[in-house]
Amino acid sequence: MRSITVGRNSAGQRLDRFLQKAFPALTQGQICKLIRKKDIKIGGKRTEPAYKLTEGDEITLYVREELLAADPRIVRNDENAPEISIIYEDENILLADKQPGMLVHEDSSGGGETLIAGIRRYLREKGEYDPESELSFAPALCNRIDRNTGGIVIAAKNAEALRVMNQKIRDRELTKLYLCAVNGVPEKRAATLTAYLYKNEKENRVVISGHKTPENRTIVTKYRVLSVNSDGDSLLEVDLITGRTHQIRAHMAHIGHPLLGDGKYGSNRVNKEKGYKYQALYSYKLRFEFTTDAGSLGYLSGREFTAKNIWFLNRFDIKRP
Repeated sequence: MRSITVGRNSAGQRLDRFLQKAFPALTQGQICKLIRKKDIKIGGKRTEPAYKLTEGDEITLYVREELLAADPRIVRNDENAPEISIIYEDENILLADKQPGMLVHEDSSGGGETLIAGIRRYLREKGEYDPESELSFAPALCNRIDRNTGGIVIAAKNAEALRVMNQKIRDRELTKLYLCAVNGVPEKRAATLTAYLYKNEKENRVVISGHKTPENRTIVTKYRVLSVNSDGDSLLEVDLITGRTHQIRAHMAHIGHPLLGDGKYGSNRVNKEKGYKYQALYSYKLRFEFTTDAGSLGYLSGREFTAKNIWFLNRFDIKRP
């Protein structure tokens, strides 16, 4: 027999969905059967799979212990988790400054040296996250950045913050600005570019075209030149009007100005000559611009945050943007 007290992060979920997340060895069919046989109860009473959990509910499970193994994605060893750089933190969210070369999530190798592992370890050591008691939730990232790109990543500390922030991102109520260094100087010092992107899933590469086809998708990229250095390279601020895979990298290469350090869409020879190890791309500024109710995150509306340690800025004669 196992008893569980429902916490804040599990409240509001259907009972069957909570149990599936908490105990992945249990199938939906098994859960429904156990509930029907009264082997799973709420407050000692019979319940239903669709019952909505409330904070403080007592779930009792008369279930074989081998079926109640915790989800390894929630409870895991984090001893290899890296140190993280924090731009901002409160009781609901954390803004981390991810460095180039760091993965945000595990890849197929399963290594623990990821941004999310570092965040969970940090919160566990602070006493804000207990993986043994959180059966259906772990601090989670709200946005992602490619391994070789640096910049601001949003992490939610609780389920409500994750739900609200994901909705705000979907509804484009946040503005994310990027800095990048490109080879050469664009003809126009500021422009809004429109093109069409096709993603080759097999090669993890995109192709940009000036013509619409049934297979490609419209992309819109807005940029302005901030500085030109003595090598004839440009520092750009970019605003993604659409957000497609590799959009900035491929779109700038399409107009003849690939990102420095980008081996996929640029020139390895030029990158080596100029000493760019990573693609010179940084998600450096985040602005919360909520236009609808943000619930518990409403206090963030109108606030702006900027990353400070952008590794390629010293190649340009410019004050911090």
